[in-house]
Amino acid sequence: MAKQNGSTILRTSLAAALIGLGLVAAVMEVRADLTPSNTQRAALRVRFDTLWQAHVVTVDRALAQHDVSAAVAAWHDAYGAALASRGWEGMIAVGDAFLRIGTEAGTVSGSRSNARQAYLNALVRAHRDGSSEGMRRTAAAFAALGDHAVATQCLRVADTLAATNRKGV
Repeated sequence: MAKQNGSTILRTSLAAALIGLGLVAAVMEVRADLTPSNTQRAALRVRFDTLWQAHVVTVDRALAQHDVSAAVAAWHDAYGAALASRGWEGMIAVGDAFLRIGTEAGTVSGSRSNARQAYLNALVRAHRDGSSEGMRRTAAAFAALGDHAVATQCLRVADTLAATNRKGV
């Protein structure tokens, strides 16, 4: 009887192991279907990297209708999308958009801090990317804010990046 119990236990254990392996294989297959491919990931990155543009268009449409509340709401979406993107371009665009909102609302000085924060994010991203163009555009944004010290520093870094890029280093 002990042999029969032992073989029953062995058969039960093997059956459980096979069922477990089957479940693992099924889960892995489902997971593979849910995991985006490199192409899908690249497409998602492109979508996230440009999603802010649609929100900036919405900001501008609201401003054309003199609807500051709608513009601010759209700006929040634009800023979030620009944060989710990987590039500096979106941060420059949302900073500029907030200055336009401030102009429409008659609170240009109040809008400067939000624009400045966006421009600082652009500065960091442009530097990270080694983009002399991004640093120059960021410099222009800071100059428009009247922050000439930061603008000058951005231009110095842009020149250094441009020289480095020419050397191929």
